[in-house]
Amino acid sequence: MKTIVQTGPRSIEISEREKPVPDDDEVLVRVHYAGLCGSDAHAYTYEDGYEWIPIPRIMGHEYSGEVAAVGDDVTEFAVGDPVVEEPIHDCGTCFQCKNGQENVCQNFEITGMHTDGAYAEYTAVKPADLHHIPADLPLQQASITEPLSIATRAVFTRSDVTPGDTVLVEGPGPIGVLVAAVADSMGANVVVSGLGKDGAYRLPLVEDLGIDTVNVGSTDLEDVVDERTDGIGFDVVFDTTGHQSGVEMAVEHVRKGGQVVVVGLPGDTSDLFMTPIVRGEIEVTTSYGSTWTNFEQALRVMANDAIDVDTIVDTSFSVDDPTAAFEAFLDSETCKPVFSFVDV
Repeated sequence: MKTIVQTGPRSIEISEREKPVPDDDEVLVRVHYAGLCGSDAHAYTYEDGYEWIPIPRIMGHEYSGEVAAVGDDVTEFAVGDPVVEEPIHDCGTCFQCKNGQENVCQNFEITGMHTDGAYAEYTAVKPADLHHIPADLPLQQASITEPLSIATRAVFTRSDVTPGDTVLVEGPGPIGVLVAAVADSMGANVVVSGLGKDGAYRLPLVEDLGIDTVNVGSTDLEDVVDERTDGIGFDVVFDTTGHQSGVEMAVEHVRKGGQVVVVGLPGDTSDLFMTPIVRGEIEVTTSYGSTWTNFEQALRVMANDAIDVDTIVDTSFSVDDPTAAFEAFLDSETCKPVFSFVDV
């Protein structure tokens, strides 16, 4: 079978591998569509924090497919079932797992990083890590269930957003776009901010979703705060930038008594000035990964056509030239590339 294999920093190859044979307690999934996300891009560059990934490794963790075979002990799934995998596998036995916080499991494993992933025609999965896809949800749309589940957790589980709230989403990467789409779907007044390089593809994509944007490279965000909130500040700010400046800007533009939800990994924030946060009683919270419930929420959001998935997904990149997709992603020339393995 055809696979996309990382062989080193910024080095990936198309490789032929044997089709996996599922164990008695496994499901064999025929991959149809597999997405590329920020963590895949970080792994591709092999930057700090990702150098632990064993090389070579079949990449990919967000995908949709169809059950091709089931092991003798599997009863929950049948051949032909459309499925998505929950790719962050918790251990089930640590304190966090037993405490209902499996998204921050101490001993988690990630498909495509700890183990070979879904940039392949077939992959073998434990049934506990699979979700049924609603019958009327196309597999191409379902391929973004995993990143959308991160967004549903950030908005539905971790934030205080209610209809009519003013919301700023910092960063028009995949998670930022999906967070904005989910918040917009529930009736919030959303603005997405980006930098100069985002003006070519990502901010126009957000505008195609009917969501307002601001390019902070050319527009003063303070003017947007004045216009959208009468100078009070946003009710909720989501930082998805993955940079310490995002947290600092979020605190600056949220209202007193408002909330900042940090979704990206901002690195060193030692310069964050805490006094205005305390005096303004600003809640600063975080959102990491997702749970089984957030996956189900993501599937239902898409099945109910609450967000425009087809506009978000970019299927213009070929499995035969994955490097082009990774480099375009890093240059902000695309937002959510999705490879099709259906016709390979």
